[in-house]
Amino acid sequence: MKKVTSKDGTTIAYDQTGMGQPVILVDGALCYRNFGPLPELAKLLSPHFTVITYDRRGRGESSNSKSFEIEREIEDLDALIQDAGGTAFVFGTSSGGALALEAAVKLGNKIKKLAIYEAPYNSDKAAMKEWKEYTKQLTEALAEKRRGDAVVLFMKLVGNPAEQIEGMRQSPAWPMFEAVAPTLAADAAALGKDRSVPVERAAKVKVPALVMDGGANLTLMPFMHSSAEMLAKTIPHAQQRTLEGQRHDVAMDVLAPVLIEFFKD
Repeated sequence: MKKVTSKDGTTIAYDQTGMGQPVILVDGALCYRNFGPLPELAKLLSPHFTVITYDRRGRGESSNSKSFEIEREIEDLDALIQDAGGTAFVFGTSSGGALALEAAVKLGNKIKKLAIYEAPYNSDKAAMKEWKEYTKQLTEALAEKRRGDAVVLFMKLVGNPAEQIEGMRQSPAWPMFEAVAPTLAADAAALGKDRSVPVERAAKVKVPALVMDGGANLTLMPFMHSSAEMLAKTIPHAQQRTLEGQRHDVAMDVLAPVLIEFFKD
């Protein structure tokens, strides 16, 4: 494990493996570098790149910061990029993809290429209304230190049925979810006030980009595909790719070859 200090003094813990051009992997909600899918992806990419996985602020062994604004998370990524030599490829999954996009707008050519898998934007009016209600209730739960309730709100938002959530509450993983519950505010901030596709900001991304979605979600969550298409059409140097048979929890052995091809091209 290594550590780097962000602009506001927050300590960011990260792991680095492999050799070659640096690739920084950005987790989605409730995950961190030792809990989630990205350690497996790092292993698959490390024969080709220097791969960096990190604990987003407030998670794992990074400082338990109370400042979860999107600007602070971009500063964290900037600190990692500087520590890696000044430029890096960046891949973000789910809400981590939304953070990666915002970082690409802010940091410009420090991010050499941007890859995103299913950033959960949704421009449907009903979805935007649901998002505003979710962020309101999330803010209230976190302010009242009801961490378990905050996690439940998120689980419901992403479509987990009540009985499954109850089962999760009895699992050994639940205390880890509650520990990082305040960081749900950061994932909400990355997706914006209404969760719609951020076309104006996406148009400012000047580096090559790969926007991906899962083929299984064409029927399960069709907004993922339409949002990916809209992003790819808006980002000036972007391509869109649907990974056949994949859902939101994409298989890393399917994703890795696509990223290797894109980053090496």
